[in-house]
Amino acid sequence: MLNVVAIIQARMGSTRLQGKVLKDLCGDTVLGRVVTRTRRATLLNDVIVATTTRPADDAIVRECQRLRTRVFRGNEDDVLDRYYLAAIESKADIVVRITSDCPLVDPDVTNRTIRAFLDSAADYASNSLERTYPRGLDVEVVHFSALERAWREASHPSQREHVTPFLYQNPNRFKLESVKYQKNYSWYRWTLDVPEDLEFLRALYGRRADMVDLSWLDILQILQLEPQLTTINQHVQQRKVV
Repeated sequence: MLNVVAIIQARMGSTRLQGKVLKDLCGDTVLGRVVTRTRRATLLNDVIVATTTRPADDAIVRECQRLRTRVFRGNEDDVLDRYYLAAIESKADIVVRITSDCPLVDPDVTNRTIRAFLDSAADYASNSLERTYPRGLDVEVVHFSALERAWREASHPSQREHVTPFLYQNPNRFKLESVKYQKNYSWYRWTLDVPEDLEFLRALYGRRADMVDLSWLDILQILQLEPQLTTINQHVQQRKVV
């Protein structure tokens, strides 16, 4: 049986919102929300948080202990190396990349992306190759052998920092699978990068006590009933991978 492991990258040193992953989000940390929702994906065998060796990230380790989540510590800047070594430690055959700034990450979307990866025998599958889902539901699935090849060959700083560009920038060398929804909701911004994003997420989580149980389509329905919520952070420009 293939060992499918979600690796959630997390660190305290965000440039636009320091310590964002440990910010309170209506009674739990942002990281706690991410871990809880990630764990609900039934096609995952394990979830591990990959942080850095910097002393500031001791706080991430303590939070993982509270969450009863395994943690790996590695290079701060070479996140590809951090993922590769975390995958080795967790004996992952398939790595599911999740980022800790997505507290609405959806287990059904995660399952769908993993299933598409398995059914297509891809090296890499993602719902962000051609965006149709809201930003903040990003899921990337990578075969360990492809991750190892990227780790060995990727040389550009952005390919090391962002883990997967070497894969999708070389479609002639890797089999890629794009996972899309039937409608385009990519203009929604559900990620956490700046204070306005945190304001939006707190406003949304504050609407329902059972937010952790809601699917992304349930959340979409809330926002369609209260469209003013989306104006809180819709102006924020996403940083681009260069």
